[in-house]
Order: sequence, then C-alpha cells, then structure tokens
Amino acid sequence: MASRRNTPDRPRLTARSVIASTLLGVDPPSLPTRSLVASAELLGVSAGTARVAMSRMVAAGELEPDGDGYRLAGHLLQRQARQTVSRTGTTRPWDGTWRTALVPGEARAAADRADLRRAMTGLRFGELRDGVWLRPDNLTAPLPEAVVGLTGALDPAVDPAVLARSLWDLDGWAEAATALRAELAPLQARLDDGDGRALADGFVTSAAVLRHLQADPLLPVELLPASWPGADLRADEERFDQRFKAVLRTVLLDGS
Repeated sequence: MASRRNTPDRPRLTARSVIASTLLGVDPPSLPTRSLVASAELLGVSAGTARVAMSRMVAAGELEPDGDGYRLAGHLLQRQARQTVSRTGTTRPWDGTWRTALVPGEARAAADRADLRRAMTGLRFGELRDGVWLRPDNLTAPLPEAVVGLTGALDPAVDPAVLARSLWDLDGWAEAATALRAELAPLQARLDDGDGRALADGFVTSAAVLRHLQADPLLPVELLPASWPGADLRADEERFDQRFKAVLRTVLLDGS
C-alpha cells in the first residue's frame, strides 16, 4: 500500500458502483428494484441506466432476482462479508504467533496468480517475498485451497513490530485515514442538519472510507503505531452511515 498525502483515489461513480455500494450497505443485501432505482437517481444515475446496470450485473453473477428486487451474489456477496469484518474491526486475542501462507511454486497462469494475490490481500496477509505471505494469527478466515498454511512463533531475532512495518505501510494508511476523517466531518454536519444535498458527496466519501477500511491489516495493538486511527475512523463511519440512511429515507419518502 503506497503512502498517500491525500485521501485515497476515488473510482468514477458508475451505475454499477452505485447499485453495488447501495446493496453492500444493507443487511440482508437485498432491496426492491424501485428503491435501487430511486437511490441511483438521487446520485445522478438515470432510472434507465440503473435498470440496464442491474440486468448486466445479473448476467455477470453479481446480482440475483429476489422477489420484486435484487440481492447480492457471487464475489459481491463475499465482498460484503469482508466489508463487515472491516467495519467492525473484530479480531481475536493474539498470543504472539504468526500465520505463514505458502503458495506452491509450480507455474500458474497470470490470471490465477492475480486472483491468488487478490485473495491473500483480501485476507489481510502481507507479502514477505514471492509466494510467502505472513500475518499475526489474530484473524480466523480460512486460506484458499491452493495455499499451504503454517502457524508458529517468529525467530527470536525478528522484531514483530519491525516486520509488520515491512509488510504494510502503516504510516500511509494512518495518514489517509486521518484525511478521510477530516473529509467526513463537514458532511456529517450537513447530514445532521437534514441536508439531502449532501447525499451524493456523502455516498462517494463513505464508499472511500469502506475501501480504506478493507485495507486495514487489523493488526494486534502491540504492532500498531501510537495513535492508530482505525477505531476512530470506524466510529465516524458508523455514525455517518446511520445518519446517511436516515436522511436518504426522508428524501425518498418526501420525493424531494
């Protein structure tokens, strides 16, 4: 993860990203078509474009019909599970051991290697060198079938905090998290005042926060720099999300 001087880069707001992010933000991840279309229109996506996007997402295995609406499916459903872990920041007690994930050395297609790299990054492992991934043993997610997993103590000569900093750009993550908190604050104030015009900007910023939380390695506190902003960013995002949904409901009901 490269160090950033500003907030993380924002992907272009597309009909697909609006539909996906809207469903990722509800539990269970299912909404009537009319609600998805109305939300999309509030964010500048026309009804026709939203409907076309939903049809394409069904064809791609990202959505499934659900009564009079749609629900998440496939990799987007898996993404919601990862997002839930990111938002809560839940870990288990750490006893000092580390998990090592070894990728077998036989030749793999480029697409397979890319998929495996995404999977390991999504599981919050850091790459020590080609084919060797590490993280503290404080998360419970299973490894991909293609990976050999080992658990044990580090060599006594290895400083675990130094190792963690070599595997993840902790300072860069913290800097970007602080910038996102500063960006959320004025939007939160507008939503607290019931300003529906803040919804579009708030949607984009909230999505950026959630992406950033997914890049949090969720390390034990013993390995984190002082004043780590992870818990504060999660608290800000939770408060923002609750108020965003309240204002969105009001605007949709008012039809304004």
